[in-house]
Amino acid sequence: MEATLKQGESTGKTAFPLFYFFVFFAFGTLLPLLSVYLQEVAGLSGAEIGMIMSISPVTTIFVQPIWGMITDYTRKPVLVLTIALFATSLIGLLYSFVDEYRWLVVMAILLASAQSAIVPISDSIALHYVQKNGKKYGSIRLWGSIGFAVAVLVGGWLSDRFALVAIFYLFSSMLMLSGLLAWRLPKESQPMKSETLQGMAQLFQIPQFVLLLIATFLIFGPILANNFYFGIFIKQLGGTLTGIGIAFLLAAGSEAPFMKMADQLIHRFGMVPLLMFASAVSCARWLFYFFEPPLFFVYITAVVQGLSVGLVIPAALQYVRDIAPKQVRATAVSLYSAVGNGLGVWFCTFIGGYMLDRGHIGDVYLFFSICTFVGMLSLIGISLCNAKKFPFRKGEKA
Repeated sequence: MEATLKQGESTGKTAFPLFYFFVFFAFGTLLPLLSVYLQEVAGLSGAEIGMIMSISPVTTIFVQPIWGMITDYTRKPVLVLTIALFATSLIGLLYSFVDEYRWLVVMAILLASAQSAIVPISDSIALHYVQKNGKKYGSIRLWGSIGFAVAVLVGGWLSDRFALVAIFYLFSSMLMLSGLLAWRLPKESQPMKSETLQGMAQLFQIPQFVLLLIATFLIFGPILANNFYFGIFIKQLGGTLTGIGIAFLLAAGSEAPFMKMADQLIHRFGMVPLLMFASAVSCARWLFYFFEPPLFFVYITAVVQGLSVGLVIPAALQYVRDIAPKQVRATAVSLYSAVGNGLGVWFCTFIGGYMLDRGHIGDVYLFFSICTFVGMLSLIGISLCNAKKFPFRKGEKA
């Protein structure tokens, strides 16, 4: 038994970094340049781009919780994850053959339906592993940021040298490789102790969880929607496709060191204060971009993303795990991801597209800063609940 545990710990130690690196390498090749592809190759308008890009997060709202319930029910997260990875890879490849608006809508729905399972299930597996083996989630998740950072530079360079369609081929191949690596991840899962729907109802009885969903909607929405508009922002300031890659390299690459330090900072300052600080930094960044500063200063301030994203992701995810009942943690993570990665991103992306059509790119970032500021008020609400020692859930004190 002890030998089996040590083998699982050793396998996870090497498998998780490689897996996260290649998964986010795939995301990094497609997401930052997809809006540029839709604008320059497909010839879509700002409103059409906003519609296409917002389809992904709004589809996630409905599909991601279903993936979480399937995972909780089957207790085979690695199998479900592998299926999602190969399905996303195939759809991403088919995406490259489509150029009509109506078919781009269809492909966006299919891609989002498959892709929405990848991050929450991966995170659920990783968090179960680190808690069981005394590891640090931030030390694993930072490899995703490194992969994303490298990918945007490689994707931008290949697109400049060959064609923008290269992003789909790179995306598909990296996810296929990730699917093979997924089988090296730990396959154990936690047993179900209650019905998933009952667990979801229990989650909404936790004030801190509800407030965190609101904060996630308003803070994560702009952070992730920025991946869609940052490339257009760089282009309008005079940057090239390679320049977009450099900007994302600086932004995503700076996340890794903060993720590595996240566990220590959480232990020292607490999750909610850390979320407040990181959100304030994001708010200031979006407001700065509203004034459309010189490209040089955009490159410099891109590293601020490391501080905000690198701290927000581990702290928020750990907080969700801490306040959720054990038997529905996968569902809680999926629901949390659906609100931030789904509803919040859809809202910010959709409204951003119309603002881009009717104004300029700076207006999009002013909107992002306002959303983030309001989201910080929800974090204050969580602090007040904790200060009053409001119970996380029935029968348990905060």
